[in-house]
Amino acid sequence: MFSKLLALIFMSLSLGNFSWHAASKEVSLGGNLFLVNRAYTLDSTYVPQDLIKPDVLLTNEDITMRREAAQALKELFDAAKIEQGMTLHAISGYRSYYTQKAIFNRKLNSVGSVARAQKYVAPAGTSEHQLGLAMDIGTPKKSGLTSSFGETVEGQWVAKNAHRFGYIIRYKEGWEEITGYNYEPWHIRYVGKEHAQKIFEQDIPLEYYVEQLIKDKLQSNPDLYEVLSE
Repeated sequence: MFSKLLALIFMSLSLGNFSWHAASKEVSLGGNLFLVNRAYTLDSTYVPQDLIKPDVLLTNEDITMRREAAQALKELFDAAKIEQGMTLHAISGYRSYYTQKAIFNRKLNSVGSVARAQKYVAPAGTSEHQLGLAMDIGTPKKSGLTSSFGETVEGQWVAKNAHRFGYIIRYKEGWEEITGYNYEPWHIRYVGKEHAQKIFEQDIPLEYYVEQLIKDKLQSNPDLYEVLSE
């Protein structure tokens, strides 16, 4: 029951209000704070309705993400160029459920076990890329998705400044047991400026941040637990 309770509040928080009608539906709805991991998943039919191609340097012309996140990505990339003379480019944004399934299967065939594959690639339905709010980034001189991006001046600048534009480094080093994934300095997730600032200051995973919001909601409205538990 408590797991269902959390799922309902996650969705309500993502939508920006507590809508009981919406909360009765599947939790595969969008929102800047939507928590997607192996516990809270998206179904195969979920596709964001406002996908656009970001106006940034792209590694291919098929890269898209949600409109608000795309605008914020442009602001981030522009600031890197203006403030530091750095060039960033977008490598992978929105992925459909079935694209993610194919990517995971390739990794599975490569490493030989589901447990090992899951450390590097999210199974279909558990990827933030399906939300359209995540982007893998790099530089033209270092486009491979490796942890070494975090050691570059570009990667270090992004880690210190992404929150100014509503992004967080989703899978930081040392958070593997919480997020379920290895360190990925290239994977940035849009949550909006206000939440990104708080997550950056507290230096906590999105899982912990959302949990805090839930506790705050329940403490300020004790009747909420009873209503959701019915």
